Amino acid sequence: MQAAVTVTPGSLPEVLLHVAVVRPVFLWGAPGIGKSSLVRSFAESLGLECVTLLGTQLAPEDLIGVPQLVDGRSRFAPPTSIARDEPYCLFLDELNASSAEVQKAFYSLILDRRIGEYELPEGSVVIGAGNRATDNALARPMASALVNRLVHVHLRASASDWIRWAGGAGIHPWVLEYLRNRPDHLWVAPPKTEEPFSSPRSWHMLSDALHSYGDGIDDETLRILAFGTVTAAHASTFRAYVKTVRNAYGLEAVLKGETGWPAAPEDRDLLYFLAETFRARLVKELPADKASGSAAARQLAHRGKALLVELAEISLEVAQLVIASDDDGRAVLPTWFLVEVTRDLPRLVAARS
Repeated sequence: MQAAVTVTPGSLPEVLLHVAVVRPVFLWGAPGIGKSSLVRSFAESLGLECVTLLGTQLAPEDLIGVPQLVDGRSRFAPPTSIARDEPYCLFLDELNASSAEVQKAFYSLILDRRIGEYELPEGSVVIGAGNRATDNALARPMASALVNRLVHVHLRASASDWIRWAGGAGIHPWVLEYLRNRPDHLWVAPPKTEEPFSSPRSWHMLSDALHSYGDGIDDETLRILAFGTVTAAHASTFRAYVKTVRNAYGLEAVLKGETGWPAAPEDRDLLYFLAETFRARLVKELPADKASGSAAARQLAHRGKALLVELAEISLEVAQLVIASDDDGRAVLPTWFLVEVTRDLPRLVAARS
């Protein structure tokens, strides 16, 4: 299912508070962006126990129960995980990854809030969740009858929401500060090949591993952990970031002239990281219109051109990356700044042609 409208993790609880209490909700989203934890947190906020059923691990009889003879008549006895006396949150995780038979078994539970003679207690909520087929995740088509029984909400990853949460959740400071600098690295679309990729879940895993090793972790172990959890390009720049932390070698020091660009061959990963951070700073702080820029922005532009000259002396290729267009050929930096670069740094611009 394609998303027409999406919500962020920060806005999801408000949506669920008004919708899930009156109608069953299906939460769509890419793997690793926190669907399950958000549902559990929502249930906790309502004071409800969250009972999770994994669609991929269920058979139809796990829902409808097994027949029993009562007074000479048979009736189905639903499992104790579902048949509860107090209201609760029933979370049907990986619902659209379950078999067609299991999906059919969910129909009456989702629409009528009952299985056989058992009815969910008043005040219970039903929430389903699943990945999309476009995410290269296990997903089966949902029958129109089931689709039509649910309110569909599409969740997207939000770096600002995640960083706010991470600040109080014990996420390792290296991971937290890195993603503050590179929020675009929090999540990428799952690749078509079997390899690690960046998501809120994978960054959390990396954080847990770093906590386990402690700050004395050596660079080779850091490389193994980073490349084993997040996208390879992000793992490389994360390692470079950690090197700046350990050696107090940050972009601020370069901007202030307290140190220069790292020129040693063994520091090439650090040079790339600083150059990417420098590009991100220019994109963020340079105004689209030079006339509306502050004194600080004009100073950054002046200093930026000087740093581009110094960077080009070390690596013309890395300097070109700072002023490069995006993947669609559109300029990322303000036009007026690129014009000044063209005028003042012809060697750098000519090399791009």
